[in-house]
Amino acid sequence: MQTETVPAAGAVRAPSATVAKLIGAAAREFNRHGFSGTDTNKVARRAGFAPQTFYRWFKDKTEIFLAVYRWWEEEERALLARLMAEKAPAHRLVEAIVEHHRTYRIFRRSLRQLSLEDPVVRRARAESRTRQIERIRASLGAAAPDLAELAATLFQIERLCDAIAEDEFEDLRLSDRAARAAVASLLNRIRR
Repeated sequence: MQTETVPAAGAVRAPSATVAKLIGAAAREFNRHGFSGTDTNKVARRAGFAPQTFYRWFKDKTEIFLAVYRWWEEEERALLARLMAEKAPAHRLVEAIVEHHRTYRIFRRSLRQLSLEDPVVRRARAESRTRQIERIRASLGAAAPDLAELAATLFQIERLCDAIAEDEFEDLRLSDRAARAAVASLLNRIRR
């Protein structure tokens, strides 16, 4: 059963409460029905507004999808920052990332598909990954590996966490224990 996760109050940097409500409603819709199964009228109604309200704030479904993606990215960043500040072991970070990916698996499926089909979404995804790499580089300082190595590590973490969240190992009748250990090892490589 899908959980109904809503952006926490203050989690979305928005110019208004209306925008925050629309983003929260869109996050639920995209995660329940995917990009193709979501329409802007449903988003507006779920947020408690008339359908035309949507277009006062967003030009189209792709624009709000990208706003949800940015919110999702910030939610994950804040989660990991909190765990890092607590000096949580790598296995707790893995569990948090996998759970975050699992909670939003339908949204992430749409993100993966759209990034192959839509150049605007592809560019936004590249910008998100660039932000992630820059944060990692900043935290590691002089000890940071080169950009290509960081990107390769990030791709491995992202793909393995999605595979675990999507139960792809279970589909092969395999334990995901080795994948979780690999993610923990990769995280330890880029942690300070």
